[in-house]
Amino acid sequence: MTDNEIILRYKQTRDKELVGELFRRYARFVCLVCMKYLKEEEQAKDAAMQVFEELFEKLKKHEIQNFKPWLHSVAKNHCLILLRKKKRLPVFQEDLFREFPDPVESKLLLHLSDEKESLLTKLENAILSLNKEQRTCIELFYLKKMCYQEVAAKTGYSDKQVKSYIQNGKRNLRLILERDD
Repeated sequence: MTDNEIILRYKQTRDKELVGELFRRYARFVCLVCMKYLKEEEQAKDAAMQVFEELFEKLKKHEIQNFKPWLHSVAKNHCLILLRKKKRLPVFQEDLFREFPDPVESKLLLHLSDEKESLLTKLENAILSLNKEQRTCIELFYLKKMCYQEVAAKTGYSDKQVKSYIQNGKRNLRLILERDD
């Protein structure tokens, strides 16, 4: 069976073995795509498995003409989301306590926490001051962790519009936050 026949049959029957066949055909391909972005073999293997787990739902929702390029995009977007999350991992409080064990110095932690809260409040207010399109795209992309295609599907905007609203929204946020400093 061709990839498209497998997908069509999966949509009709929900037989998970059919996704298993796609896995057998494309596991190495997806793993290599993930390796390109994540650079660590174990992380790439885990990400590839997550991509195939997502297929059970994604195949039901999307009309796919060319499976391999579509799968490449899904894998790439999954890895980019993982990388974005990895960049934003907060410093754990216990690490800070090891660095500042003295109770007097722990007041610094409270100050840092207050400062972080203040920055988050400023960011929330800045997001609210964006126009509706930019605000919606920024919130869905960064806060709800949706990919461009998911934002486009949810909002009805084209992919190019979504990218433009996000790019312009980021620029406007930076200008608003710089102005308020």
